[in-house]
Amino acid sequence: MSTVNVSVLVVEDDAPLREALVDTLRAAGMAALAAADADQALRLLETEDIAFVISDVQMPGTTGYQLLTSIKRLRPDLPVILMTAYGTVAQAVAAMRDGATDYIVKPFDAQALIEMARRQLAARFTSSDLVAVDPESKRLASLARKIAETDATVLITGESGTGKEVYARYIRDNSARAGKPFVAINCAAIPENMLEATLFGYEKGAFTGALGAHAGKFEQAQHGTLLLDEISEMDLGLQAKILRVLQEREVERLGSSRTINLDVRLIATSNRNLPEEAAQGRFRADLYYRLNVMSLRLPALRERRGDILPLAYRAIQGCARGSQAALALSADAERKLLAHAWPGNARELTNIVQRAAWLAMGGIINAADLEINGAAEAAARPAPAETAPASAAPPAAATAQEAGLGRDLKERERELIFATLRITGGSRKLAAERLGISPRTLRHKLQQLKAAGVSVPRVPDSQFATA
Repeated sequence: MSTVNVSVLVVEDDAPLREALVDTLRAAGMAALAAADADQALRLLETEDIAFVISDVQMPGTTGYQLLTSIKRLRPDLPVILMTAYGTVAQAVAAMRDGATDYIVKPFDAQALIEMARRQLAARFTSSDLVAVDPESKRLASLARKIAETDATVLITGESGTGKEVYARYIRDNSARAGKPFVAINCAAIPENMLEATLFGYEKGAFTGALGAHAGKFEQAQHGTLLLDEISEMDLGLQAKILRVLQEREVERLGSSRTINLDVRLIATSNRNLPEEAAQGRFRADLYYRLNVMSLRLPALRERRGDILPLAYRAIQGCARGSQAALALSADAERKLLAHAWPGNARELTNIVQRAAWLAMGGIINAADLEINGAAEAAARPAPAETAPASAAPPAAATAQEAGLGRDLKERERELIFATLRITGGSRKLAAERLGISPRTLRHKLQQLKAAGVSVPRVPDSQFATA
């Protein structure tokens, strides 16, 4: 039975496209609801448990931009992804400033949509239920609950992929601000010229293209929690302005002299050593001390190995498909997961396990299903002190290694295609959808395999005919 109880809401006035988007999400194991216009979408938001919204921009009547504004007024913490066939940089900037989580331009690959949806659902599934089985994780979870009882600013540090945002949400969900807005912004993902307006908001005419007034992230998080993810990526000038907001507990929109009093709890994260960054002049020391009122340092996954298998099963639950029987890890698969160093931490583990879960046959994920190779391990090793000049010719061993890698990738692609064809009963159309490629591309790849002498699995002609 599926563990997914929340739905993705698709808002699209074009009926065939709306049906195709919903079918794509459902085929990937996600619950999806459809709305033909903004009014229907808002009604569904009142009655259904919606994880996030995917909305077209160009719709008759209320546009996607207007729907975004309504959603952010009613549910500031609800992620909204906008899609349009008329994408421009200016529109993307406006959408992000108005609170859009992401922006996708038609036409787009089905796989891109699926991966985006999985990222949003993964954040929803792990927002309040913390995986803390390892003794060190249990200690951190206990500390996080104590921190949640205060209203102090929190600094969470750790390597990328260790779950800093998960802990931030856990603190919020166990605080007096639970149920109030939780607004997160990735400081590394927003261009510098957008970040200030995104954080503080702006008035009409504050800059070219500011056609109306918009609340910033601080205002959107009023009475709730604001997460500044990877705050160390922010430039020094903006750091000074953040410091002032924290000190004065008020904010001014760009183009306005009116101050807005704030009641916001701030949580900041960083994957850097902030004391060292401050010593090197790359991060303001006074801001560091202001942020570091309460702190959590999350250890790497290799330092809390008791969490590896529980996290793996959580990842499996996150991609359960419809009425599919619950998947399990074989003993060999568990040993393989426990033996890996996980330089990419929980994020790497989730990606590998979910990929295996989608292709597993017979309800069991075997060690062979887990595509863990040496590339990630090599990336985790220290680089040699000296490297060859960029212009130097690669040694013969390196050339041979590259050739071997190319062959390995082709073999993996072939295995993935054949496994997907088996899952879909030989239907090229469904296989292409699952692989995120067009039926024509799949047909071309199969023809290449036949030409190379590879035996392609035979399926009933009627199934091929529907492709």
